Amino acid sequence: MKDSHGVVIIFNADIPSHLKEIEMWYSCFVQQQFLQDTQCLLIAHHKPGSGSGKGALSLSPPLNKLKLVHSNLENDPEEIRMEFIKYLKSIINSVSESRDREEMSIIT
Repeated sequence: MKDSHGVVIIFNADIPSHLKEIEMWYSCFVQQQFLQDTQCLLIAHHKPGSGSGKGALSLSPPLNKLKLVHSNLENDPEEIRMEFIKYLKSIINSVSESRDREEMSIIT
């Protein structure tokens, strides 16, 4: 966890107890590491044949502010791939900007 730049939390959206468990993971991996919400991605996975779609999940604050992606690899594997790539690009940009600010502070 030390020096991490991002967190991806994947959970089974079809199991109600997982909604409570992700609060604990968020606290441990995001809040205690002082990461920004933009550095966290929630993936609500739906198993093939579960019948669950992309319905609204009732996430409690502060989880409801995070980027949430629904995944179902049977129906649309490309969507989750594209969302993950966008997330990685945002993390890379954030790290690059942070490094640039640090270098500028050393120069000045």
